[in-house]
Order: sequence, then C-alpha cells, then structure tokens
Amino acid sequence: MTDILAYHIVWTMYGTWLPGDWRGWVRKRIWGILPPDPDIERQARERMAEPMVLLTDEQRAIVERTIADHCRIGGWTLHAVNAQANHVHVVVTADRDPEDVRDQFKAWCSRKLSDAAGLTAPVAQGGGRRRWFTEGGDEEIIDTEEYLRNAIRYV
Repeated sequence: MTDILAYHIVWTMYGTWLPGDWRGWVRKRIWGILPPDPDIERQARERMAEPMVLLTDEQRAIVERTIADHCRIGGWTLHAVNAQANHVHVVVTADRDPEDVRDQFKAWCSRKLSDAAGLTAPVAQGGGRRRWFTEGGDEEIIDTEEYLRNAIRYV
C-alpha cells in the first residue's frame, strides 16, 4: 500500500472546456486524451444551460479564501491553491477520498460565489446561476515528497 501524502485536484469553470475541445478532451470510462471534434463541441455548447463562466479577480479571491477556510475548518492541510479565470488547482492533504474533497470545495465555492453575486437561495433556485463549475474534475494521488514539492511549485 502506497502512502498518500496529498491530492492534486483540478476542475474547470462551467463551459470553458467542453467535449470535443481543440485542446483535447476526456470522456468517462475512456482512457486518455481524445482528439478535437468540432461537431461534438458544437453540440455540447448548444446543450449548455447557462453562459460560460470566467472568474473575475474578486471571484478568484473568493474561491481561494473559501478553500482555505474549508481546509481550516475540516482540519485538512492546504499546501497550495490557485484559482485562475477558467480553472482551479488545489494541493491538499485530507482524511477522505479526493472526489469527496473536490466535491466539498466546489459546493462551498459555489455557495460563496452565489452569495457574492447576490443570488439568494430562492433566486438561485429559480433563475440565478446554478452552474459555476463543470461536473467532475481530476484528482491525482501524491505519494512521494518529490511529487508533493513539484505539485506545490506548479500550483
């Protein structure tokens, strides 16, 4: 059994990296990066329920602060966090599986972003933004000190 030192978790903002994207893309249960496919990307864009999200500097700060607060409250070690306009990176040591950690971060960040945007619960449920982030994300297990140092430096 390999010791898990931390996780490197990444997720994108809603609509910024669709299936078929020119940069390559992934599909559940299919290993590897798939080639660009403009038809699939067009179809995905047409199915979007809301406009694409690009975080402002203020929103990026909200995401980073929320993740730091959530780690402090949960007793997790936040090694690095970097919220960009179109994606978020986190290196964290936590006492649960990485998908749960990612989902908690995304849920709390969504709440804080909606609050900051003035989307009260009834508005957000009825007509405000409901999707800040894409579904899922990527979670890598960090199992060596060198990998941990490199991930922190990268983020």
